[in-house]
Amino acid sequence: MLIGVSMVLVQSQVAVGLSASDVEKIGREITVKIVDSQNPSFAGSGIIIKHTGNVYTVLTAGHVAKEGKKQIITPDKQTYQIKNIKPLPSLDLAVVEFNSNQKYTTAKIGNSDKVTNNSVVYVAGFPAKTSVTSNVDFRIKDGKVDAKGSQRDGYDLSYDNRTSRGMSGGAILNEQGELIGIHGRAITQASEEDSGQVVISGALGTTIYSSLRQMLAVGVDVGVKPPNVVATAPTAGDFYLKASEKYSQKDYKGAIADLNQAIRLNPNYAQAYYNRGIARDDLGNKQGAIADYNSAIKINPNYASAYVNRGVVRNELGDKQGAIADYNTAIKINPNHANAYVNRGNVRYKLGDKQGAIADYNSAIKINPNDAQAYDNRGVVRYELGDKQGAIADFNTAIKINPNYANAYVNRGNARNELGDKQAAIADYNTAIKINPNDAQAYYNWGVVRYELGDKQAAIADYNNAIKINPNYAEAYTNRGIIRYELGDKQGAIADLQKAAELFRQQGNTALYQQTLELIRTIQQ
Repeated sequence: MLIGVSMVLVQSQVAVGLSASDVEKIGREITVKIVDSQNPSFAGSGIIIKHTGNVYTVLTAGHVAKEGKKQIITPDKQTYQIKNIKPLPSLDLAVVEFNSNQKYTTAKIGNSDKVTNNSVVYVAGFPAKTSVTSNVDFRIKDGKVDAKGSQRDGYDLSYDNRTSRGMSGGAILNEQGELIGIHGRAITQASEEDSGQVVISGALGTTIYSSLRQMLAVGVDVGVKPPNVVATAPTAGDFYLKASEKYSQKDYKGAIADLNQAIRLNPNYAQAYYNRGIARDDLGNKQGAIADYNSAIKINPNYASAYVNRGVVRNELGDKQGAIADYNTAIKINPNHANAYVNRGNVRYKLGDKQGAIADYNSAIKINPNDAQAYDNRGVVRYELGDKQGAIADFNTAIKINPNYANAYVNRGNARNELGDKQAAIADYNTAIKINPNDAQAYYNWGVVRYELGDKQAAIADYNNAIKINPNYAEAYTNRGIIRYELGDKQGAIADLQKAAELFRQQGNTALYQQTLELIRTIQQ
């Protein structure tokens, strides 16, 4: 018998990811800190990508390399002067050099074309110091890719990693510890203090292949040749990135139009549904927002932030138990979701569970010591529980973290006024108004204090401003009406109180509605 040819089955190899600690070790070895010797508050990051003789080449963000007298601090804490800065055309990137006889590790270049939506990536860098976290050194954050496409400044990669100022120019690594991109900037476009929702956030970067093509154009060759670019029709990722840019410019309708296209091209694009939900909510379409969060959750049942945002909308629609259920689910999925704790604390506070609210704010602060909103909200509850000094301490911390947090100034002003320091209270309200000229509550509170100090005309002016900003501010009408009566303007007082009564009735505030009607009858007698 002849022995037949043997058939060999070739098994496809599956790339095995390194452990998170292994990727962190690689990130530490290849990432440098970039500082400005003339501006200590400046911080950026970079990646060692080439070593020839005693010359090291570092790739970083273009805005990090601009201006100033820049220095590089290597992983062994040595400091070197930056030399020979080369901006890359059309990209927010630059290559810089430094000289050293020490041996440093260079990054291993990965295949950024293999990166797809939901690919796990790590962003490494050196966060800038803050007033609360002054000793932060190297940091690496894991996350997942949201989109690949094209956007201004050459950014073509979006990911949900929570980065910090100072990490710009740092490495984006895959699960094998290979360099697949360079971190550019965060894309958080709204204030979480304002809405409680998890906003469109994450970061933008540039893929390493896009970077290498431009590096070759300025004469920097690291020995890896990226494939040629082939023109293709716009992808779902392209529309997703365009929508993010439009959202950042508050063009919510334009963002929704682009997200519609992204979803048309990829009906299972959970992040696109999630972001469209945020934009719809911003336009007041609460039911549409919930429908989008439902779709995102159906596609990805572990989408913690979608549960948080659905909880926010449910709470706004009066479904507080449904909101708490969503926050509970988000926390179960991600026990370190600080925003879920803050929002659950807010609902517990509204339901009268003040100790439960404080416990949630404590959890949020433990997870994120820079969560200004958690400190501010805990301060409000402490204030209501009679701990005025503890409340002021929390408001101080919130302001230290975010000096432009208008609401914290308003709340601190309230506490200071309660403790008898009316001038300090007025100073806080004044600061809040400078930060946010449309802060109706700041004007209202300012009016209360001015009235208590005997300046009735100034108080009326403050209530005028509060009403101009918020025509439905019932309490402002009430207070202005009372002062008008005291100044002899009986008709003006009745007009204000009638307006206040109607607003209280519409708001379902029966007690204040009845009290205001009684006040009107007293004046009319």
